[in-house]
Amino acid sequence: MFGLFGGGNKQPQQPQQPALPSAPVGGLPGLPGGGAPGYGMQDPHAQFAAAEQELEMITDMFTRLGEACQKKCILQRYSEEDLTKGESVCLDRCVSKFFQVNKEVSEKLTKLSQAN
Repeated sequence: MFGLFGGGNKQPQQPQQPALPSAPVGGLPGLPGGGAPGYGMQDPHAQFAAAEQELEMITDMFTRLGEACQKKCILQRYSEEDLTKGESVCLDRCVSKFFQVNKEVSEKLTKLSQAN
């Protein structure tokens, strides 16, 4: 995963689809129809609105991820065009921690919503 932001490996790689975080069946917790069993929406307009909101949340998460990890791992003065190995490793760890925290928070929110 060193080539996450285009640097690190000099070997050509096969194009891969980025792994998206998995959401519970029915959507993300906290969204209409998400996380609560038996709360299915039949209205196509409501389903579309929920899908739009979910897309906005995921886009926002990736934007925050990119900004936070770039600020933490990539120097502001560029000495070469590719990422250094240290920058690549830092980015991999940053992304991994970001998703781990996101997963743990989602699990806790799901448990809280199910308890209520």
